[in-house]
This record gives sequence, structure tokens and C-alpha cells, in this order.
Amino acid sequence: MKTGVETLILPAGVAGAEAAARTLAAGGLVAFPTETVYGLGADAANATAIAHLYAAKGRPAFNPLIAHVAGLSAAQRIGRFDARALKLAEAFWPGPLTLVVPKTEGCPVADLATAGLDTVAIRIPAHPVAQAILRAFGGAVVAPSANISGHVSPTLAAHVESDLSGRIDLIVDGGPVTVGVESTIIGCFETAMLLRPGGLSRERIEAVLGASLVRPTAEGESDDSQPLAPGMLASHYAPRAPVRLNAQEVAPGEALLGFGPARLPGMEAAAAVMNLSPTGDLDEAAANLFGYLRSLDAKGTRTIAVMTIPEEGLGEAINDRLRRAAVAR
Repeated sequence: MKTGVETLILPAGVAGAEAAARTLAAGGLVAFPTETVYGLGADAANATAIAHLYAAKGRPAFNPLIAHVAGLSAAQRIGRFDARALKLAEAFWPGPLTLVVPKTEGCPVADLATAGLDTVAIRIPAHPVAQAILRAFGGAVVAPSANISGHVSPTLAAHVESDLSGRIDLIVDGGPVTVGVESTIIGCFETAMLLRPGGLSRERIEAVLGASLVRPTAEGESDDSQPLAPGMLASHYAPRAPVRLNAQEVAPGEALLGFGPARLPGMEAAAAVMNLSPTGDLDEAAANLFGYLRSLDAKGTRTIAVMTIPEEGLGEAINDRLRRAAVAR
């Protein structure tokens, strides 16, 4: 693993994009903002760079990566799009949607990045900094979240620096992200499958498809099996402190991650309180989720109690991340 390297931090802009492209072309690792979370990028065709990426994150090599590209024509060079996949791409790209499609013949994405699967996960990010880097580089860039594997995903450059300084070559600082949870992943299989809830709601996708999305079996989401797509390991997105879900009260010494205007018994004695959205806005809650988890965890609390989040809209993605954060480790 590359350790002890000097991690350069540059502001977003033309110079930052060009430096990122040069670093990627040289086999280096670059963290940059997307609209969802900060990603850790490597040249998708460079197996050695991808191996360094896995090592820097401490990420299991059987967990596949998303290939990020600048446009649809670039996506079609690495993946085969049927009519249904093309419909979703045209409706939601650029944006927080990843499509898992069959690889093209001679797909340039390294086998290591697809974890030996015959499919490839592809996304066109909407963030202008990500777009500038992808255009300057000219190829596909694999980019999982820019954090130690299993830790809370980064929504600020400072989060990336905290986890990966000395392990990666460059961080491009584009300020806070807007969506705050990772992309929704749809498997374009015989039946369209919701592999991971994320920044694009199930309802919007089903409206375009004119059909319901199915979910994978529980076996496909264990920590011991090979996942069909990124972000499907059962234990993931985890702070150091244990997470207690659907809290109805706050125990002494616990921190509280709140939602909405309600107050819980014991709240006055909480070690710390942060509210994802005092008004109960799920979009605001998603944008704040990972940053607030990190902030509460940094206070050294023994447990983080989490209020109930509605299972609708982006609440599905928020609850998915919280359930994975709460898995016993």
C-alpha cells in the first residue's frame, strides 16, 4: 500500500482539474467532489492503480467499483445499454444514479474494478468539478467514497484528509457536496433491481420505468458473499461508536441524531445532539447524514441514538445507510 506519500490539497478550478488528470494518468489516487459524496478516483483501466485504491481504503477486493465517465458515449464504450437502461440514462444522467449493465466486448475497465463480474457499474456525475476532471482525464475513473472502507462517507474535503492523508496523492477541494448520500444503484438485469437506495428516489425511477423495482435477496447483502454492486456489504458507513436505531429515549451518555421537531425523553442530558432536519425535510437530512455522524463520533460518545426516519423518498436511502452503520462489528 502507498503510505507516507505527501497528499496535496488543491482548490477546485482549471489548475486543480489538470493536476488531477495528470495524477490519474500517472497511476495516482485523487479525491474529488461529486454531488453525492467525495470520491476516491483511479484510472479505471489501470489495475495497479486500482490495487493501490483498494489498499488505501482497506476495501475488500471482491467489492466492485463504479466507473465514472463524462458522458453517455463514454458510458456506451464500457457498458451495453438495452432500451430500459438507455431510458434511465437519458432521464437521470448526469446525476446520482448508477446503472449496472453488461460489459462491452473488450471493456477497458480492469477486471479488478469489476470484482470478476461480467457487469460494470457506471455513473455520469453532475458535479462540475467531477465533470471537469473527467473531461481533462479523458477516460473512465473508478471512484468509491473517499474514506477508509466501512467508515462514514465524506461530504467535505476535510473528511477525506482525516481518513486518507498520507495514503493518496491529491485532494481537490470543491466545498460541501449537495446530495450527501451515495448514488442509487439499479441493476439492469432481466428484472430491474434496486441494488442500493441512494440520492435518487425509488419512486422517480419507477415512474420512468413504468414498473416496480425488486430488491436482492438477503444473501446478496451479507458480509461473506460477493456483492452485486458497490455499497452492499452488510456492515458499512460505520462510525466508531455503536449506533442505536429508532430511539424513543436518550440514555445518559448517549449522543442523539435527531430528525424533525419532536423531543425525546432524556434529550436534555444527551452527550451531544444534532438534528438532521428540524423541519423533517428528507433531502436536508440526507445532505447532513454523514457529516453529522462524523461530528457526533468525534465527540467520543459511547453510543449514537438515532430517531426514527420515515421510509419514503430519500428516507429509504438514509435508513439503508443507518442500518448498515448499526451492524455489530
